[in-house]
Amino acid sequence: MEYTARQIADFLQGTLEGNPDAVINTFAKIEEGCSGAISFMADMHYEHYLYETLSTVVLVNADFNPTQPVKATLIRVPNARDAIGRLLTIYQQQTQSRRGVHPRAVIAESAQIGKNCYIGPSVYIGEGVVVGDNTQIYANCVIEERSKVGKSCLLYPNVSVYHDCSIGDRIILHSGCCIGADGFGFAPSADGYEKIPQIGNVIIEDDVEIGANTCVDRAVMGSTIIHKGVKLDNLIQIAHNCEIGANTVMSAQVGIAGSVKVGDWCMFGGQVGIAGHISIADHTNCGAQAGIAGCIRKSHRTLLGSPAMDVKDFARSYAVFKGLPQMRKELTEINEKLESAADCD
Repeated sequence: MEYTARQIADFLQGTLEGNPDAVINTFAKIEEGCSGAISFMADMHYEHYLYETLSTVVLVNADFNPTQPVKATLIRVPNARDAIGRLLTIYQQQTQSRRGVHPRAVIAESAQIGKNCYIGPSVYIGEGVVVGDNTQIYANCVIEERSKVGKSCLLYPNVSVYHDCSIGDRIILHSGCCIGADGFGFAPSADGYEKIPQIGNVIIEDDVEIGANTCVDRAVMGSTIIHKGVKLDNLIQIAHNCEIGANTVMSAQVGIAGSVKVGDWCMFGGQVGIAGHISIADHTNCGAQAGIAGCIRKSHRTLLGSPAMDVKDFARSYAVFKGLPQMRKELTEINEKLESAADCD
């Protein structure tokens, strides 16, 4: 990758200040800048690095006013953080794009592979599988019978997609994630637990990203559905028959029990736990380790604690909780004084 500052500014529709012919060929954090690198500054806490960085080009917000001379060429954009994200996306597409089928891949005769795809070594693609154009499937991935993978998807090594699942366009599945394993369905009997067949599937809509070692279980009947634009971190469990609303995001180690319906644009912090068979309204934010035991019917709420409560109620309750040791000490002292007074009587 090698571009001039003018080309970058034109692509981002930014305003250039400095040398338009300055050449960049790499990215760097502003505090670790080097010649030929492009950096960004979106947080004023990093301003002092701008005046000493060795980066050739720096993206800054349009309203930024330097207080010292700047050696680097500046490109002013509405949002420097968003702009660097766009450039990183292009860079990744150029550097990671692969094509061709590795000779050690196993592809069923009835499978349909689109144009400009990459199929890595030791990949298994089963009967009736359909893979869309420009999709890349890295080493050791398994896509079982009758599943569909859309266009421009990226499956990193060791991804497993069970049978009859449907994956949309522009999906990213990170290493070790499992789509369509059996839901945790067992019926107690006199002899132990009898397995309930899980005959449904998983549907993942467009523009979803799923992190490493995250599991999305297939439905007992029907479908477990991950709607458009959802972003799941590593080590998340989505149980059978769940439905995750569009553009919802979840941090690592979130666990969602079966048949939960999560609304659109929700945000869950790390280790949030959600009990089964409940619904959660749109725009619900759950802080780390929140425990959701019942339905959340009102939207635009922020919840903390376990059982989860409104963030303001949690803050007041936590203030009381922190004071309990001192309250206990004072109560003990009062009891001792009362007992001493009783003994004197």
